[in-house]
Amino acid sequence: MKFKNSLLILCSALLIFTCKNNATNSDQDQDKNEPSWQLVWSDEFTINGLPDTSKWDYDVGGHGWGNQEKQYYTANRLENARVENGMLLIEARRDFYQNHEYTSARLVTREKGDWTYGKFEIRAKLPYGRGTWPALWMLPTQWTYGDGGWPDNGEIDIMEHVGHNPGVVHASIHCHAYNHKMGTQKSATINIPDTASAFHVYSLVWSSEKIEIYLDDQLYFTFLNEETGWQVWPFDKNFHLLLNIAVGGTWGGAQGIDNSIFPQQLVVDYVRVYQYK
Repeated sequence: MKFKNSLLILCSALLIFTCKNNATNSDQDQDKNEPSWQLVWSDEFTINGLPDTSKWDYDVGGHGWGNQEKQYYTANRLENARVENGMLLIEARRDFYQNHEYTSARLVTREKGDWTYGKFEIRAKLPYGRGTWPALWMLPTQWTYGDGGWPDNGEIDIMEHVGHNPGVVHASIHCHAYNHKMGTQKSATINIPDTASAFHVYSLVWSSEKIEIYLDDQLYFTFLNEETGWQVWPFDKNFHLLLNIAVGGTWGGAQGIDNSIFPQQLVVDYVRVYQYK
């Protein structure tokens, strides 16, 4: 009887081991079949000086940029955009340049980094103070929908922050059906009190089905493809990245501009773009 009991226990143990082993192998096979993220573009900001011209270009001018902004965006000007000690510094200044009281920079990857879908990660520390309006965002490279302009062709805001509301980070999308001009924009906020003193990872995961925006791996905004046409989903073509600090404007300057805070910096540790392998 003891022998039979021992044999029964041994058979049961072998059966459990075999089942677990088969389950593990099955999981591994499934993992092999699932797509994985592959790094396709990045800037780690390892070379001091002006930003890498093979990766970045500039939007230039001081016409208000559709939001009554006060800054003049410059190009190839170290005072406004430079790499130092492994960081990209975008600096807003009150230095009376080109008939404007304020200067800043708006870096873009247009025609140098353009993607349809992917995962986008930006580790950054934000400026502070009333009148600042930093943004990490995306615009279309091809403007082909509707009237050929904004908002018909879409906008993805990975991060926006206005200095008169410190510690509140915004994520949003804009399109023909949903945009702030109509008061129908889709957006969400998250409270992070140390945005100006600590680095955080602001990220976007964008597929043909949905847009998800995270802060330090915490998902706080989702926008689904309703599959009702470009009016709701113009997000099916190449977009490029933009990094900037605006000064003032309809939102950033809603409570005025505190001139005692300048200069202010958006400090970027890295920008990384992944697509499915």
